Amino acid sequence: MNARLWSSHPANAGAGVLNDRTAGPATGPSWTVSALLLAVTDALAARFSSVVVRGEISGFTRASSGHCYFSLKDADGAPALVRCAMFRRAATLLDFAPADGQKVLVRGRIAVYEPRGELQMVVESLQREGAGNLYEEFLRLRARLAAQGLFDEGRRRAIPRMPRTVGIVTSLGAAALHDVLIALARRAPHVSVVIYPSLVQGAEAPRALVSALSIAATRHEVDTLLLVRGGGSLEDLWAFNDERVVRAVAASPIPVICGVGHETDITLSDMAADLRAPTPTAAAELAAPPAPELELQLSALARALTRSVRRTLDVGGQRLDLIAHRAGRPAQALAGQGGRLDAMAIRIATGVRRRTETAAWTLRPLMHRLVKAGTVDLLRHAAVLDALGARLIAAHPQQVLERGYAWVQGADGRPVLRAADLAPGDAIEAVFADGTASARVQRVDRRVG
Repeated sequence: MNARLWSSHPANAGAGVLNDRTAGPATGPSWTVSALLLAVTDALAARFSSVVVRGEISGFTRASSGHCYFSLKDADGAPALVRCAMFRRAATLLDFAPADGQKVLVRGRIAVYEPRGELQMVVESLQREGAGNLYEEFLRLRARLAAQGLFDEGRRRAIPRMPRTVGIVTSLGAAALHDVLIALARRAPHVSVVIYPSLVQGAEAPRALVSALSIAATRHEVDTLLLVRGGGSLEDLWAFNDERVVRAVAASPIPVICGVGHETDITLSDMAADLRAPTPTAAAELAAPPAPELELQLSALARALTRSVRRTLDVGGQRLDLIAHRAGRPAQALAGQGGRLDAMAIRIATGVRRRTETAAWTLRPLMHRLVKAGTVDLLRHAAVLDALGARLIAAHPQQVLERGYAWVQGADGRPVLRAADLAPGDAIEAVFADGTASARVQRVDRRVG
């Protein structure tokens, strides 16, 4: 069998020389190992500078330097394998934790690892198979919701430091629920727990999660709400990227701690929650401080309070001693005050007497003048009253009748003032000074003009 090798060594470039191994000893230029590997690397770089390969991870390791090494094999069991190297710069961009058996899409370039002369793939990006479209949708939805402010740090609320009751939204059959209950029982047995069951995977999971969050908000019986689920693929956790669930988390009136998946799993619900926990167990630890820690804090507060009370009592005692020293004996203080009061009483009595005497001397001539003026006024007013009385007596009707006058009144007793008020036949009565006389009108003569 004739085996022919086409040489692309720079020394033979453009010569198009064919070396026939059966033709005897080589007489042309020979290859060094490094030159051969370099030529093969150049050829691979020209043909496979960027390729995407689908396969299953095998033998994954992460070095202390941050570089990752693994093999990629066909998932159907075919005997094909290519070694892969993913350097730290690309590994830091991973959004999941690679593990053996995962089906992935690898993008990179084909090269030769010269120290061993092995073919390898230098990986630029790594993602789980089937997650490409979902991840793109994840990025689009994250950008849209972020623009609406759902992920702003300013809208996040503080988690209650000392909750009495903690709510858990998860599946009743989930391992995450078991982990959370164990963590809470271990750390904070005094905290009550309310479970709001919900699906956490599948097409109906988003609606169930929104319903559970709504029930918790309506009942408002817990201080903190835990939204938890164990790890899984992007598809498994997709319910927590659903826009309805994300908005329900952001709108919850109860502070929400979201612990979905493993530490490397990040969902949109994590970003909308008030606090993100790397795991469900970590969510339980963030929700309630451990009881021993609280006991230590209470003991420290009790000691500080005792010291404060003692200091207050000591300071108060010193102040009382100082006041007592300044006060001296009460009898002496009272005697001094009594002497001062007596002196003030004497001064007040003397002052009042002097003021009274001065006022009496001042008022005496005024009193005489007032009495004299009053006597004169009384005499003058008495004369005026006497004159008015005489006039009043002279004008009395009885006095007029005594002078020979009489007045006439009708049968109704009302005085008759004019002849026009009478008619022939009217009964009248004439009143005199010494009696009355009845008469009847026979004729009425009216004065004209």
